[in-house]
Amino acid sequence: MRRNKPGFSLSQLGIHLDGPSGNIRQTESPQSSQAPSQAAAPFAIFADYVDPTGNLSFEGKAVINANGVDFSSGKSYKISMTQMEVLGVLGRGQYGVVHKVFHKPTKVTMALKEIRLELNQRALQQIIMELDVLHKARSPYIVDFYGAFFSESCVYYSMEYMDFGSLDRLYPAGIPEAVLAKITFAVVRGLQFLKDELNIIHRDVKPTNILVNKKGEVKLCDFGVSGELNKSLAKTHVGCQSYMAPERIVGPGSGPSGYTIQSDVWSLGLTIIEVAIGRFPYDNSGFANVFDQLNAIVHGDAPTLPADRYSDMACDFVAQCLNKDSKTRPTYQQLLDHEWMKHAESDDVDMQDWAERAHALFLARTSKSS
Repeated sequence: MRRNKPGFSLSQLGIHLDGPSGNIRQTESPQSSQAPSQAAAPFAIFADYVDPTGNLSFEGKAVINANGVDFSSGKSYKISMTQMEVLGVLGRGQYGVVHKVFHKPTKVTMALKEIRLELNQRALQQIIMELDVLHKARSPYIVDFYGAFFSESCVYYSMEYMDFGSLDRLYPAGIPEAVLAKITFAVVRGLQFLKDELNIIHRDVKPTNILVNKKGEVKLCDFGVSGELNKSLAKTHVGCQSYMAPERIVGPGSGPSGYTIQSDVWSLGLTIIEVAIGRFPYDNSGFANVFDQLNAIVHGDAPTLPADRYSDMACDFVAQCLNKDSKTRPTYQQLLDHEWMKHAESDDVDMQDWAERAHALFLARTSKSS
């Protein structure tokens, strides 16, 4: 498999991987003797995580090597690159690539996320955050986790393959309100699970982090910037700025509670509108620069669903999500108790048929543009 090189190569630090086991040895290098201070800082970070046997250890939460991962919770997942047949690339992100792979022992198609082991604290923290959430999350509204391994300066973790990809690929075809309600219900249930069962806030709710499979099932993904509710990390500025709630843009000192689940509720409201109208409600085309855009989010009127196309129930639900006063935004349970969600839970909607048609239109659009 061809990979992008990490921002700092192991050889620059005098570190070499021995064979398929991934064992690590350190050697002298001219660079290190001439300028030890340049290599010392990044190596100190790396050495905190990788031991001499080639195991990658994360803050007592997980130990990963070339053959799998062992979590401090007692769960172990044995999986390795030798078991994978790479079928293609599903997407690329800031730190790496997501591949479509075939797991030969189980004959299951999976998504394999490849993360370059960057030598900075934030990237390493995002890896362990996502692994920690994925292996604990057992919910029909969260992507399944199959295992992780460490090989050649990259961390890999395998997840459920969601055939039709992220929601942003499907909404240009138009989303009927009944389908929009079902999608919203699944997202709220997923967010509620993270909060109630894992004490986690997602912090990056947006269409690209909502996946759909060929059955029409809707699931949350991408937990690298998630945070525990009872830690100061929950007050940092992470996630996509455009989807940030006004209180997050202004800063953690602007309110008594910092980042709570109500900030994710705001992002949910923006996501619903984007999926409904086929574009981000604070579209860049309407602003001279990003500062004007953020100023509109903080000081302008909140966007609304088109009243001529959506029911009063749907419009009211979104309006509650986009209340500028974070303290009066609803909780997840209050959202689920809303009339629109009650209908979504009980209504019989053929999500598989919608997903198949929306994906077919996506393929037709991409073939025309290529």
